[in-house]
Amino acid sequence: MKVSKAQAAENREGIVEAAARLYREKGLDGVGVAEITRDAGLTHGGLYRHFESKDALAREACLRAFDWTITPLDGWEPREAEGAPETRLRALVHGYLSVNHRDHPGEGCPAAALAADAARAGPEMSKVFAQGVERNIQRFMSVLPGNDGAKRARTIATLSSMVGALVLARATAAGNPALSEEILATLREQLAP
Repeated sequence: MKVSKAQAAENREGIVEAAARLYREKGLDGVGVAEITRDAGLTHGGLYRHFESKDALAREACLRAFDWTITPLDGWEPREAEGAPETRLRALVHGYLSVNHRDHPGEGCPAAALAADAARAGPEMSKVFAQGVERNIQRFMSVLPGNDGAKRARTIATLSSMVGALVLARATAAGNPALSEEILATLREQLAP
């Protein structure tokens, strides 16, 4: 049965969205083509009509995963109100370092969910991941006050701390929930009291 161009584009979009979520939930090696296409409501044979390989899908899904949003504040301009950058920073840090974000990796930050996998997946995935990380740096820089050099350095330090804290909180959540929550609370207080 022939599929229209519009339907083919919709099918491709569904595959990318499903892969972006499932890879963040289960890792790059933790999910197969059949599960991704099933989640998108398709058969696994259809994947290769849209992507030359599973690696090509993984790269596109990883880049798409970086479109995630921490809070509704993502679209605000920092100059909208007096003190808005500090308010936005606090909201972003507290949203990122939340129990909800810890417990729902498929809906959250791909850096915390996939960094180790991306580092092992080779130079092509590393390039895609670097593009996503740079995009996050640019988004977060809009929240911080200061000159561009200081702002970029502070953004990198803040993002790196947040990603590390979230990774540790996820790794300890089942074995020691109190420690996991302590990690999140401590970094929230340190980064944006």
